[in-house]
Amino acid sequence: MSDKSTRARRAALVAVAATAALVLTACGGDGGHSGHSVASPSASADPVGGPHNAQDVSFAQGMIPHHRQAVEMAALASHRAASAEVKDLAARIEKAQGPEITTMTGWLRSWGAKVPAAGAAAGMPGMDHSGHSGMSGMMSTKDMDALKAASGKEFDTMFLTMMVEHHKGAVEMAGTEKAKGGSGPATSMADDIITAQNAEITEMNGLLGQG
Repeated sequence: MSDKSTRARRAALVAVAATAALVLTACGGDGGHSGHSVASPSASADPVGGPHNAQDVSFAQGMIPHHRQAVEMAALASHRAASAEVKDLAARIEKAQGPEITTMTGWLRSWGAKVPAAGAAAGMPGMDHSGHSGMSGMMSTKDMDALKAASGKEFDTMFLTMMVEHHKGAVEMAGTEKAKGGSGPATSMADDIITAQNAEITEMNGLLGQG
């Protein structure tokens, strides 16, 4: 009887050990499932996993149209700019900010927050002096129309001047997110924006002869 009892206890222990091994394997594998998000709240692949606050939502909702306008401005350079350096810079801006728009859109959807309408970059920022805190550095409709009408060296100067101001606005917005945001992925992106866009501001001022 006791022998049977000992065998039963051993079998139970083996079963528990096997289950524990399976759980540990699952934790150490993908890690993107919601049950294990606490271990890595800053994992950008799982925006829902980490905590977030109202500042994170505001950052994404403001930065999406801000990035969209930068991408719109950069797209003009391929056929309007005279300088190869300006064309190269514009291509880098598009390459960096396009994926960031996609990432931030994913965050907002995951958080159940409103994603800015696709036309927001071209329509709403006509009020760049209206004090809209989420749109710092945005160009007005008049500015955008002037840029679209320019070409050659005139375009280069106008583009660089406008983009310096645009980048300064993005850096300001990102600074607020770094200071007040609660989401690891969002504050990490803000840090990347500050680093990359400050470097591009220096580059653009150099091209303008102001560096």
